[in-house]
Amino acid sequence: MKKIFVNNQIRAKEVRVIDENGKQLGIMPLEEAINIAKEHNLDLIQVTEKLYPPVCKIFDFGKYQYQQQKKEKELKPSGGKIKEIRLSFGISEHDLQTKANSAEKFLKKGDIVRVEIRLKGREKAHFDLAEEKIKKFIEMLDNLIPIKMEKGIKKTPQGFSVIIFKK
Repeated sequence: MKKIFVNNQIRAKEVRVIDENGKQLGIMPLEEAINIAKEHNLDLIQVTEKLYPPVCKIFDFGKYQYQQQKKEKELKPSGGKIKEIRLSFGISEHDLQTKANSAEKFLKKGDIVRVEIRLKGREKAHFDLAEEKIKKFIEMLDNLIPIKMEKGIKKTPQGFSVIIFKK
């Protein structure tokens, strides 16, 4: 979690202020904004520093922290264990479907699935075919259960891997 600047920790001389109801109060000196927040028994919290003047919100700091933690938790994939499914370069259509069915069971339990295809020897000359296999597997799995990929398909020196979790 990034550092949150509150009240006297804010370094800017002027700030754009938003009150607890979401109404913009405009640009004002930092001291005036802090006084308004104290009058309402709340804190002045710097929401973003990328803009000039920085945007600050009059809000209860404890409540704000709780909301931020809740947002971060929603972004992270929830789940139990990481289950691994390995595909081979010459895997048949039926075996691919069987592996997709087992991955579906893992995902329904709430586990995270790591799918990997390893290439050996001369197979390494056909990265494109291996990537097509893993894409086909993901498509089969997506038809069974709605899935979400973390970062997409990753190319490794040995082949490809992808981390999948349930939407």
